[in-house]
Amino acid sequence: MYRFTAMTGLLFLLNACAGYNPEEDYDLVIPARLNAVQVVDSHYPEEQVERGRYLADLLACGTCHTVGALAGEPDQTRYYGGSDIGIAYTSPFEGNRPGILYPANITSDPETGIGRWTDEEIMRLIRTGVDRHGSHNVSVMPWQGYTQIVDEDAMAIVAFLRSLKPVIHKVPANVLPGQKHSAPFVHFGVYRSKN
Repeated sequence: MYRFTAMTGLLFLLNACAGYNPEEDYDLVIPARLNAVQVVDSHYPEEQVERGRYLADLLACGTCHTVGALAGEPDQTRYYGGSDIGIAYTSPFEGNRPGILYPANITSDPETGIGRWTDEEIMRLIRTGVDRHGSHNVSVMPWQGYTQIVDEDAMAIVAFLRSLKPVIHKVPANVLPGQKHSAPFVHFGVYRSKN
C-alpha cells in the first residue's frame, strides 16, 4: 500500500509550487457505511452469524466489497457483492495509470463470489492476504491488521459471509501499474478519478 512519507510531502509541495495539484484531478468522496445487511437462513448458529456481522461491520469490509460504497452510494441489493470501483494502490504522483484492485464479491455465489471456497481458505485470506489459488493480495485489504484474529472470530466472519444472500456480480479485472483502466477507481479510498 502507498504510504505518505516526508518525501511524498516534499513532492506534493514541489508540485504545488509548480502550479500542479494532483487533487485537482479527483473529486473528494466519502465511502458509505452500510445500512442493515440482510442474511438468509444458514446452518451456522445465529449468535455466530451476528458476531460475524458485528466484526465485518467493525472492520468495514462492506465499504470496499459493496457496489457503489466507495463512491458513497452503496447498492443495497448487492451488499458484499464486490465493487465496480477499484482502489488504486500506487501513488497519484507517479503517473496517471496506477495499479488498481477491484474488491471481490465475497458473497456465497459459486461463480462470481466465494461460494466454492472452503471455510479454511476464507480464514487464511482474512489472516494472511493469500487467496485460495495461493496469490498474495496487495495490502489494499488490510489483512496485516487481522493476522492475530482468533479462530472463533475468524470463523464468525466466515459464518456471516456464508449467510449473506448470494449476489451474482463479476467485478472488473485488476489493472497493473502502467495499464489503461476502463472502470472507475479511488485513490486510497479517498479520491475518485474524474475520467
